[in-house]
Amino acid sequence: MRDIIMYQSSGEDELFVEKSAAEPPQIAAEAVTVTVEIDAGQTYQEMDGFGASFTDSAAYLIHQVLDEAQRTEVMSKLFHPQEGIGLSFLRNPMGASDYARSVYSYNDLPEQETDPSLERFSIAHDEADIIPLLQQALKLNREIKLMASPWSAPGWMKTSGSMIAGQLKPENYRVYADYFVRYIQAFAAHGLPVYAVTVQNEPLYEPHHYPSMLMLPEEQLEFIQRELKPSFRKHGLNTKIFCYDHNWDRPDYSLTVLEQAEAEVDGVAWHWYGGAPAAQSEVLAAYPDTEVHFTEGSGGEWIPPFEQAFSNVMRTGIEILRNHSKSFVLWNMALDEQNGPAVPGFGKSTCRGVVTVNQQTRELTYTLDYYALAHFSKVIRPRALRLGTTASHEQLRSVAFRNRDGSVAVVLFNDGEAEETVAVKLQGEEMLTFSMAPKSAVSLKLSETQV
Repeated sequence: MRDIIMYQSSGEDELFVEKSAAEPPQIAAEAVTVTVEIDAGQTYQEMDGFGASFTDSAAYLIHQVLDEAQRTEVMSKLFHPQEGIGLSFLRNPMGASDYARSVYSYNDLPEQETDPSLERFSIAHDEADIIPLLQQALKLNREIKLMASPWSAPGWMKTSGSMIAGQLKPENYRVYADYFVRYIQAFAAHGLPVYAVTVQNEPLYEPHHYPSMLMLPEEQLEFIQRELKPSFRKHGLNTKIFCYDHNWDRPDYSLTVLEQAEAEVDGVAWHWYGGAPAAQSEVLAAYPDTEVHFTEGSGGEWIPPFEQAFSNVMRTGIEILRNHSKSFVLWNMALDEQNGPAVPGFGKSTCRGVVTVNQQTRELTYTLDYYALAHFSKVIRPRALRLGTTASHEQLRSVAFRNRDGSVAVVLFNDGEAEETVAVKLQGEEMLTFSMAPKSAVSLKLSETQV
């Protein structure tokens, strides 16, 4: 019997169901309607991982609202590679984001005061909920990588004098670079190495109802080149620097930064709220030594369940990986029954967390995003290498990786309106045939003995 593990999702009542009790039934060759060919000789990016963000809101809900037994359960189901789905890439806001209970940075001062030596710098806020959860996650999965992204510099460094809107004053570039260094050092002191930072979350968006900071590409490249990278070198930090951290519809931003600061930038970070994943490949073609990372995509009430919501994560996730991304990171790890908490004055939230924690009943539920992430993270492990795949029908979306243990992971999504009979072939050898309902997902792990 072949050593094959298969997970299938075909509706809200069948989400990420394991089919490994027996070999999936083989189907006659003449019944096959779609063939997926895996070419192990064609290789692309090495995977860092899949995950979401411990925003202030998410960390509070998991660490304070859930009881100890629930917290143990959800952390294991999120991060343990065997008992859970093995999430391995976490994005941490550096200070408040839109999903926080208050507006805060690590150096908040009374109006008109400044602190150029950062004497009052403190990560005490994160020590309450965020850091304990990150430490627990790392105990469950030692391969987790941590990335950090600021929504705003401290208000006193900005033209607005506030964490809401405004730009970083040029005279504060150096102290802001030191702010990054202090953050990385403080997290390291808690046993939490910061693998990478982005310079600014969504630098072209300047909302006035949550922390934000406009940063034009010319400003970003100057900040990275003149202060941030030199400060990292000075303090012996090997933390990677990713530029942009915004939507696919403005590849010109990262191209502008890389044109002058390529030597100081390790990668480009992308979001899915505009444009198409092909932008990732466009920039990579121009700068082939620069990493590609997908760092934020949220589901929410604007995409109703089941079909559209689940399909969106599966469809888009596969295309993100086919366009060379080393990571696939959704947004809030947890939100409550009101899609919050959000910062005061935010208004109605429509985002969806990976899990939902009901603050009234303390009920814990796993959302469609959890099961969609599972289809990727459970079978595609850190440092897996993407392999070439082609499908004979364009509506059958596919991506494949070779894991370090030699197993081959395949993620498939039937984006068509008809049931398909799928044959998966590796180097021309037929491995498996099975049926896929419309808008269903299948993840496979084929053991080394079969490849």
